[in-house]
Amino acid sequence: MRLVDIVIVLMRPARPANVAAACRAMKNMGLGTLRIVAPPDGLDATENRALAHGAWDVLDGATTPATLLAAVSDSTLVVGTSGKAGKAAWTPRELAGLASERARGGRIAVVFGPEASGLTTEELALCHATVRIPSDESHPSLNLAQAVLIVAYELFVAVPAAASQPPAGELAKVGDLETALAELQAALLTVGYLNPQNPSPILAELRALLVRAGPSPREIALLRGLARQLGWASRRRVADAAEPDA
Repeated sequence: MRLVDIVIVLMRPARPANVAAACRAMKNMGLGTLRIVAPPDGLDATENRALAHGAWDVLDGATTPATLLAAVSDSTLVVGTSGKAGKAAWTPRELAGLASERARGGRIAVVFGPEASGLTTEELALCHATVRIPSDESHPSLNLAQAVLIVAYELFVAVPAAASQPPAGELAKVGDLETALAELQAALLTVGYLNPQNPSPILAELRALLVRAGPSPREIALLRGLARQLGWASRRRVADAAEPDA
């Protein structure tokens, strides 16, 4: 794990001041890649830029992908932060200890949701793991920039140890995995395996299975080939059945 391979993704942040402060928190901890989905207005205002003091390169270099999938498609590990996550969620320290092995030398995306509501269920479903920052029950809510700083700090201090551990093998990127899932969905619908009205539950289980397996790019290519062949065979069978007997 290298700091340059860590991406911070902000989903629909409501306040430009929080984004600017998050940039400074990132720069404090050596992180420089920021992606903002649906950025707020006012990021170029003087009072907001002042909150990013010394980290204007992070703020000005931020990209604005249209969707969460577009923001994380080049990553091999996607981690969503949520204050509502259950006991299975990692702490930031657990994330720092596990991220290098799970990402296998690929890019790591850490996703933060809107200040008021957090990530949606659908957005969390795209994440491979969830992080919850422990806090006192009397006042559990954290400012966006505070949350970014805590997670970034744990990753920062873990990098020297993680860098000495060689990756287990190249892992497929999220974008390629989701493409394979989309092709598999089309094939499984063709053969009648999925419910056309509600395919999502089975697809969520298949996604979780693939994430646990940690497929390589070659294995994803094999899965895509299988999906295409399955779809072709099903369509051929239907066509043959429709032909009149000689």
